[in-house]
This record gives sequence, C-alpha cells and structure tokens, in this order.
Amino acid sequence: MISRLLTLTAWSMTPPAVWSPFHLVFMLIGIPLAAFAAWKLRTRPEAFRLHLLFACGVFLAFSEVYKQLFLYYIENNQHYDWWYFPFQLCSLPMYLCLLLPFVPHKYQRIFCTFMYNYNLLGAVMVFVDPSGLMHPYWTLTLHGFIWHILLIFIGLLIAFSRMVLPTAKGFWQSTAVFAVGCVIATIINVTSHPYGNADMFYITPYYATTQIVYSQIAAKFGIFAGNTVYVLSIILGAWLLHLVFQVERP
Repeated sequence: MISRLLTLTAWSMTPPAVWSPFHLVFMLIGIPLAAFAAWKLRTRPEAFRLHLLFACGVFLAFSEVYKQLFLYYIENNQHYDWWYFPFQLCSLPMYLCLLLPFVPHKYQRIFCTFMYNYNLLGAVMVFVDPSGLMHPYWTLTLHGFIWHILLIFIGLLIAFSRMVLPTAKGFWQSTAVFAVGCVIATIINVTSHPYGNADMFYITPYYATTQIVYSQIAAKFGIFAGNTVYVLSIILGAWLLHLVFQVERP
C-alpha cells in the first residue's frame, strides 16, 4: 500500500549538475526569498515566532518521514541505507524546532543560538556544492533544496528577531549542543556500522570523510586528524558567525 502510494510521486529526473539552472534558481531566488520572509517576520511577537519555528519543525519532520519511506521502498528496494539516517548536522533543526514549545525559555534561546551559529552557515555552504542533494527523483531533489532553504530562513529569522544569546557564554552553550550532537552521531556511526555505512556529522571513525579538503587531510594524516580538523573548523565558523551577530546587534 505504502509502496504503491509512493510510486505515484516517483517522478524520475536526470540529477541536476552543480551550477546548473536548477541549482542557480534555488540559490539566487530561494535564498533571497528566505531572507526577505525572515526580515518581514522579525517584528512579530515572540510567541508567534516560536510557533512558526515549531511549524517549521513539523514540516521538516513530515518531509523527512516521506524521504525515509521513499528511499526505503522506491530507491533502495526495501533495504535501509544507514547513510540517510536523519541525524546529520542539518537534521538537528527538525528536532530542536519541535522541542521549542516544550522547554524553558533558557533552552529555547540556547537552541535558537545553535541554529543560528551552526545551521545557518552550514545551510548556506551546502549551496556551494549541493551535489549531495541531487537525486534521480524530483521529490528527493526538491526535498534537499527546500530543506536547506528553510534552514536559512530559520537561522535568519532567529538573527533578525534577536533570539540569539549574544555573549561568549551563549556561544559555548550552543557549542555544547553541537558537542552532544557529535557524541550521538558517533554512537550511531559505531552501533550501526555492522549494518551499513552511516556517516552522521561526517565524522565516522571507519573511513575518511567525503567533505572537500578534509578528505585530503584524512588521506595524509589519518581519519581521526581529518575528523578533528573538520569539527574544529565547524566550531570556528560558528564562532565567526556569532561575532557577526555581536557586531550587528544594537
């Protein structure tokens, strides 16, 4: 039944090339639209913005369920591919947005600071090389692009509406969330290894990361060195983005 329903949306396509018109349309139109929407909504009451972020989490969750079912039934012939387990760095806003209405205000701000510091930059950088988003099916390809456009909207809405903890303490609190994510990602990578090639957060200890530059570091100095430099680079990028917010805030 599920397979038959999913087949109705299995519209095949030739995976778009990087810097193709498909890629450029999403980058040059989607990102500005996300920024415009975030700017227009920045002055809405905080309760409205929290409900909006929760709604984003609901949308992400439903779209992820669709993706997982599609991959299992259509693309992988009822075989689960651990590579697509939904716990990458860019997956975390789905979980955090769903948690926002149910945690104290302090943790709402920490989660929002994390999504600004860590997910906004990551979502923007994906558009430099979105090859991992390209699939032979329209729905999966659109899912990846829309997902990251929405992450940009979430990060900018948080920034424009001053929902970021602007202090150094706020940065390290958001980094603690990142560290917990790295630990969980490593547990998933290790425990699922007998069943597949999970690479959550791209820090699996079993083979070199596929990320540009860091794969070369891993090839020359070892997997642990490549993963360590990769994680530290993410933290550095998040810190620089946090400094931008500190400079720009009134």
